[in-house]
Order: sequence, then C-alpha cells, then structure tokens
Amino acid sequence: MNLNSALYTDLYQLAMGQSYYLKGKHEVTATFDYFFRKTPFEGGYVLFCGLEEALDWLENIAFSDEDIAYLEAQNFDSNYLNYLKNFKFTGHIQSMEEGEIIFPFSPILTVTGSIIECQIIETFILNCLNFQSLIATKASRIRFISGQEKSLAEFGLRRAQGFAGLQASRSAYIGGFNYTSNVLAGKLYDIPVSGTMAHAFIQSYDDELTAFRDFAETRPVNCVLLVDTYDTLKSGVPNAITVAKEMESRGEKLLGIRLDSGDLAYLSKAARKQLDHAGLQYVKIAASNQLDEHVIRSLKEQQAQIDIYGVGTNLVVGKENAALDGVYKLCSFNDTPRIKISENLKKMNFPGKKQVYRYMNEDGQYVADAITLDHLEAPISMANPFETHKRMPLDFKSVRPLLHDVMIDGKRVHTKKSTAELVKIAAENLSKLPAEHKRFANPHVYKVGLSPELEQLRDQLKKDKLKS
Repeated sequence: MNLNSALYTDLYQLAMGQSYYLKGKHEVTATFDYFFRKTPFEGGYVLFCGLEEALDWLENIAFSDEDIAYLEAQNFDSNYLNYLKNFKFTGHIQSMEEGEIIFPFSPILTVTGSIIECQIIETFILNCLNFQSLIATKASRIRFISGQEKSLAEFGLRRAQGFAGLQASRSAYIGGFNYTSNVLAGKLYDIPVSGTMAHAFIQSYDDELTAFRDFAETRPVNCVLLVDTYDTLKSGVPNAITVAKEMESRGEKLLGIRLDSGDLAYLSKAARKQLDHAGLQYVKIAASNQLDEHVIRSLKEQQAQIDIYGVGTNLVVGKENAALDGVYKLCSFNDTPRIKISENLKKMNFPGKKQVYRYMNEDGQYVADAITLDHLEAPISMANPFETHKRMPLDFKSVRPLLHDVMIDGKRVHTKKSTAELVKIAAENLSKLPAEHKRFANPHVYKVGLSPELEQLRDQLKKDKLKS
C-alpha cells in the first residue's frame, strides 16, 4: 500500500480538479485556511499536532501508473489524466508550529497554490491534522489531570482504528505521555517503549508464582508483574513480593506491579501497604483498565497509590469526541478575497490571506490571539467575531506572529523537528497557557478576535454577496 499516493483523497476533489482543468482554471492561484470551530472534550484549547507528517506527505505525493489506470476506469478524461501523471505539490504553506496551542476559528495552516493542487491535498491535510491534534489534546488533558510526577503509558494499539494506531502513539507522546507499547511507533518516532505481561502468560502456567519467577528471570530489566489474574491481595501481590526479594538476591530490582481490574483505588492502597511492609518502597504500582482523565481524576481524589497510569482505548479513539471538526475553506481566489455566506455567523469563513498574532503578559503567559490581514502589523484592538459589540484593547508586553513559512514551491523550508523536540515545544507552550484555560471543567474561554480591517472586509463582502 502506497500511502504517498495522491489517491489518498476524496473523489470529489478529483472531480472538481477535472472541471478546473477542462475549463482552463486549474492554474489560477487560490488560498485555503485550515481551522476548527469547537474545542473537543469540552476543553479550553487544542494542541496542534501532525504538521511534520503532513509536510512529509506533501513533498512526496504523486500519481503512479497504477493510480492513473484506476482513475481511467472511473471514467476520468484522458487529457486530465495525462496532466495528473506529472502532478506534484508545488504550493506555499504557512503554518503555526507543531506543538502550538490553538483555538477555534484562527487559521492554523494556510495553503496557497494552484486551485487544483489545493483541492487534491485537502482531504489528507484534514485527515492528518484533525486526528493527531485530537489525540495530542486528549493526552495533554490526561497529563494535566494526572500531574507531572506520574508516568503515563499509552497502549491503545489493539483498539485503535487500523494504522491510525501509529499516529495515535506519536500524538500521545507529543501530548505528554512517557511511553508507548507500540513497538513500531517506538522505532519510527523514537518513543520509549514499555510493556508488562498479559493474563495469558500467567494462565499458561500451573501456578502464578512460577509464572512470575520465569518472567522475572528472562526479563529482569523493567520487569512489571500483573497481579490480578486470580486474587490480587491474597495471591498476586504476595507472589510478586516473593519474586521481588529473589530478584534482590541476584542484584536486580522489580520495577513494579500492575493492577488491571477491580477497585483500583482500594487495591492500590492495600498493595502499597503490603509492598512497603516488605521493604519494597521502590516497587511502583501501575494501573490500567479503561482509564481516561475522568477516571484518573477520581482516583486522585480517592488518594489512590498509583505511580503509572496505562491508558489505551479512551485515549487513542478520542473518547468522548471521536473527531476534531477541522475544516479547510477557500479564502482567496485569483488574489481576490472569498467568503462563504451562512445564516449562522459561525459557519462563515474569514476572507483573504491572514496572519494571527499572539499577545502575552509580563509573565509570558498567553492572553489573546488577534486575526488580521497578512500585510498588516499586530492590531491594537480586536472585536469578538460573532458578538460584534464586544471589543478588546490589545496592550500587552509582547506579541508574536503565529503563521510562518513551512513550505515554498512544494519544498520544506525549515529543518524537520524530531519527536523529542516536539515534546519539548508542546510542554513549553502548555506551560504558558494560564491554568484557567486548562481547567478540567468549565474552562475559561480564550479570547480570539478580528482586527478592525478584517472585520470590515468580512462585513463588506457579506453585504456585497447578499445584494448580488
């Protein structure tokens, strides 16, 4: 399967492309904005993720001979197919940095190029950025609620939607997780891998103690024993203690035990007492079983003695919001601003090529974002995009533009960042977002507004379109 195939798109993109080509409009320059309208998980922000992988794809996409033959069978025009044989993305992309904190309605990424190439790449851009940003955001919420002192392990591959499990592991790591169980993701993205054992391993033995002994002897480094196969407190933990003492006699140390069922708060506290009584204060307690930020918050409130949280399904499927509603909208065609009209003001896009400025206070904390036209400096005031009577002066200690060139003429113009670098970038940006926006329930709404010039352009285009 060639994932660099330009067929990784929706049929209507190619159908529109054919119309542009046959009508001689395919080389007209267009600009599209990628943005989203609503934060997932009832949270206060989104963590932008997936840019580096999107740029990799854009640099390499093409239609193979087999792709062209397939499209011929779908009744596409032969002249159009001859054009597609030499298709490459040659456009210009401006984007916020991967790992940036992003908010509704701000342009996150803009694509400028021929209308046909802008359309053909739309589906992949949405597929890549929506999913990875969703999972990175979920991971960051879990990190925030669990606290920096806890370790987080992602092991959702078996429940992920196919190969999206690879992107989920990458996104979770950037969002704040420490490990993944996904070995291929570990290799591809240089993520530390971690794992324990399954109940099947213990069940394959006649007794639990022998199973623990064999596992510890064959994998003494980072050994974690699963203690809930039969009876957690009467069998599992005591047998783990026996093996831990045997490991000590060999100069080794048991890393931890894992709880995977039952009352995790009660069992973790009882297990901690048994371990400490045996002088095994260093042995950590890991817990798994349908965990997410809601369950972890409850466990913390119950003062559970858990050191490592293993999170799988609820993370990698983005429960309770299985998709980020990112959209890709035309904002300029042939260097003329374009707008979509809707009775719902929030369904209208902001016209023209734009820049987003972020304002910080004296402590470097994020205060507000202003969207303006790309040739203008940072504005000194902004208006709420949808409640136009609300205005806000912008007089803060520092301001910086968020959209930067990342691709020119179809080629990357910045050094590709490693996953480890993106982890640091995301953590730094999250630290600059005030706590009230990261609040678990009812987070404070971050202020995003329009410059006077952009507001005027939008309102004028709307007025003109309604007249025509």
